[in-house]
Amino acid sequence: MKIGFIGCGNMATAMIAGIMDSGRYTPGEVMVSNPSEGKLIAVQKSHGIQITQDNTKVAAFAEILVLAVKPYLYEAVANEIQEVILESTVVVTIAAGVSIEKMQVQLGRPQPVVRTMPNTPALVKAGVTAVCRSQEVSDDLYQETIQMLESFGKVFELPESKMDVVPAISGSAPAYIYILIEAMADAGVRDGLPRQMAKEMAAQTVLGAAKMVLDTGIHPEELKDRVCTPGGTTIEAVLTLEKNQFRAAVQEAMKVCTKKTKELTKSS
Repeated sequence: MKIGFIGCGNMATAMIAGIMDSGRYTPGEVMVSNPSEGKLIAVQKSHGIQITQDNTKVAAFAEILVLAVKPYLYEAVANEIQEVILESTVVVTIAAGVSIEKMQVQLGRPQPVVRTMPNTPALVKAGVTAVCRSQEVSDDLYQETIQMLESFGKVFELPESKMDVVPAISGSAPAYIYILIEAMADAGVRDGLPRQMAKEMAAQTVLGAAKMVLDTGIHPEELKDRVCTPGGTTIEAVLTLEKNQFRAAVQEAMKVCTKKTKELTKSS
């Protein structure tokens, strides 16, 4: 199976690292294009894959082609590659707001398209990727695409009508968590902890809490209640978060994120 990437930014680099570390593909089965030769040389040095500055070369090569460029570049890239891409090639989109229909219109034909929304923790193989497909994608190629995406995290299959909700809960959400970790670390420093220690303790605590939810299957509310001993320190902290509308702030942030994504989809 030949995998191609147009674009070699942070997300593409993370995805390439995941699929190469999985052992499913040889370096000769993966090719990436990018305007910056420096980025290409770096990824080739790390993984030994094929590189080029010619997008059409990747498009002609790939059986699964990942468009890892900014949303505003999709139309230009589609126009560039539509004459060379095989009709059977699965085009994988990773940009918020780019619908399957719009991608097919830009390519000028009913190309097999898998629409995805990954997130940046793919870099450490802890990503979340939502995925849906057009009717033109064969079962075999769809499963191959799913397995490729699973090499750097967990995959959730959704109807396309739900894809605009995904950035708020996974695509953009790491930013919320980074703010939480930063705030916790800053408070630790304020109260006398060394900066590096405070940061590591905050990050490890978030990691551990997430693992508790995933590994135990216990509802987050119950896990929270288990930490809140009567008359203790935790319940005081939780009540202060509630007083400052912690939940409401998170939910409002997700609401405006989803609204913006839907606006992008309509305008794309």
